[in-house]
Parts: sequence; C-alpha cells; structure tokens
Amino acid sequence: MKFRLNNPSMLSQIKIRHWWLGVLLWMFLIVPAQASVIMRVAIKRDVKQVKVGSSTTAVIKDGSGNSLGTLPAREAYYAQAVSGQVALDKWKSPLFWIEPKGKGFVYIGNRWYRGRTLVIPTEKGLTAVNWIDLEEYLYSVLGGEMDARWHPEALKAQAIAARSYALYRRQREQANPLFDVGNTPDKWQIYKGVVAEHPAIYAAVDGTSGQVLTHNNQIIESVFHACSGGHTENVEDVWGNSLPYLRAVPDFDLNTPNLAKIAPKCQWQKSFSSSQISKKFPEVGNVTQMKPVELSPFNSVKKLRIIGEKGTKELKGEQVRTALKLNSTRFVVNKGENNTFVLQGRGWGHGLGMSQYGARYLATQGYNHLQILNHYYRNVALAPIQVK
Repeated sequence: MKFRLNNPSMLSQIKIRHWWLGVLLWMFLIVPAQASVIMRVAIKRDVKQVKVGSSTTAVIKDGSGNSLGTLPAREAYYAQAVSGQVALDKWKSPLFWIEPKGKGFVYIGNRWYRGRTLVIPTEKGLTAVNWIDLEEYLYSVLGGEMDARWHPEALKAQAIAARSYALYRRQREQANPLFDVGNTPDKWQIYKGVVAEHPAIYAAVDGTSGQVLTHNNQIIESVFHACSGGHTENVEDVWGNSLPYLRAVPDFDLNTPNLAKIAPKCQWQKSFSSSQISKKFPEVGNVTQMKPVELSPFNSVKKLRIIGEKGTKELKGEQVRTALKLNSTRFVVNKGENNTFVLQGRGWGHGLGMSQYGARYLATQGYNHLQILNHYYRNVALAPIQVK
C-alpha cells in the first residue's frame, strides 16, 4: 500500500552535514580513534506494520546488500511483518534497507529523519531502525532536549552531555543485534528527527564536535534532567550504585526568573485519593497513610511507606517517582480533605547530573559550557573522539 508524502518545508532548511571532526584537546586525553560513528536508533519496535519512505528516490536493498529496486520520492509504503519476513510493496525479504539518494531524508512512522532505514522482523512483529551519523543524530536530540533559544553556552553543555550519553549507551548495547538506543526520554534521549533541528542547534553541536566527558579514560553515563529543585543528588541515593562523577551539587534552577511560568513542572503539586493509591497497590487495601521514612541528605524521598488496612508497601529510590508518576522525589506529603494525600514538590526528573534549567541560568550569568559541565559532573575530563 502506498500514499503520497508531503515534503515539509523544513526539509529545504536543513543544513547539510560536514563530514569532518576537528576538536581541540582539553587535558590532553584521547579516546581511541574510530571511523565515522553510526547510531542505530529504534524508531518503531515490535509493531505489525510501519510507514516508510524517502524525500528523494530511495534504493531498496536486501540483507546481502543487493539492490532490489527503488521507491519513488515522497511515496510512503507500509512495511509489514509476514511469516517472519518483511513485505514491502512488491518485495518480501528477511530484512530491507531503505537508502535515499543524494541528500534525501527517510520517513519512518510519521516523521522525517537523516540517514537510512533498516526494517527487520522480530518475534513480535518488526522493528524500524534509523542508522545515522552521531553528530547528525545530535542535531535532533539537542533540539528535543533543550530550547534552541537558550544561551549558546547552555546548548554547548547539553551537546557534550548528550553526545557522551549516546556513546555510553551505544557501548552498553554492543551485544544488541538491532539497535543502540531508542527515541524516548524514559531510558534514552528525545529524538524527533529533522523537525527538532535549528540553526542554533547546529552551532552548538558543530562547536563541540566530537567532544565527550570521560572518567578514567572511559566515557561517562552523563545523565541530565530538567531541574532538581535547588540541589542535585548523589547517584546512590536514587539508583543505588555509587559513581564518582554523579555527585550532589548545588543547583541554580530556582534562580531562573519566572520559573513557575517558564517551567511549571519544576514546582508542582499532585493529589491522590485513598482509592487511587489502592488501585495502584491493591495488596495494601484501603490506604490510610503515605509517609516518607527515609530522605537523602538533600531532602529527596529515598523511601516512601504506603500503609493500608491489609498491609504495607515501600517504594525506594527512583521507584518512588516512577510508580506514582511524580515529577521528582523532592516533595512533602500532607493529608488533605476527604482522605486525600497532597504531595507538594520541586524538581523535574531524577535529579542526577546536569540540571538543564540550572545550566541555562549559569550560562546567562556568564559561565561557559566547560564551567557548567565541570560543576554538574565531578572528576571528569573532556576528550575528543577522532573520526578518520
């Protein structure tokens, strides 16, 4: 099945990537040289079918690299899982590559992306993976993670943190035969394709090209979050494992003028009725109490005890935030009317590593991207990856 794709005006504005990476050394620390770094980004996973296409004529190849034919420009097709293979237009194969000619973009699902597309069957259907150069991948990630209108030094700090995190995840997924990262912020980074790109983002990515954060010659897990509510956390108080570079530091997110208006999720309130909590944790029965029983040194809730008529449930660390779908773990609990529990909190995210609103404030106060990174990530060095 095919249909016409409108070629969005955004495509005519997208910058063409320069295939060079020249960076200055900081502290003279070098990461092993490698060829152009390719990210494998899973856009659709374990689905029955997915729309695919290209902004220019695309070559269709099988798993051996043999050309099977072409797809016309701006014509989208449904790739479908059929008996352990992929059916695409008139072809059927164990997998398909969709490679646009010239400077084209690929279409996956409902968005345009740089690079090429791999469609491959899985046990639950099929998965569509965008193979893309790391730096071009960051053009979209940075635009999704931070407002392009923010100060250039904050954008540069985000670019280095995002690049480091992407490569860290890529190393962790070396045994994964299909992809390195996904496209959602729950475990990976926001990736929306070319729609998230912007000239200010190009400048930040290109201006830090190839630079990563390292500790003991290893790329770090450079996590970040929107805002901490005044102080970031030590990683062991959130995830349990201690890391020398994810240490608690004072944050400056609350110094942001009009923060409540600019980022309302950084100062929040959420109410639960007793029955709402009981539905989440039926084993405790009718809930009578919710109380923090252990706090971090900076007043985030490390352990939350939920007491009901049938039993007790304890949530620990990051589970506190995710199980109740809270903005953060920095909150207090008050008993409201009609047996409700009112949580008043600050912060948005896990509170580890770089605070994006904190970085934004520091940049407006004259701090450069290296100073910002050095504040939020401890015991690290900046190093270049050299592409040949």
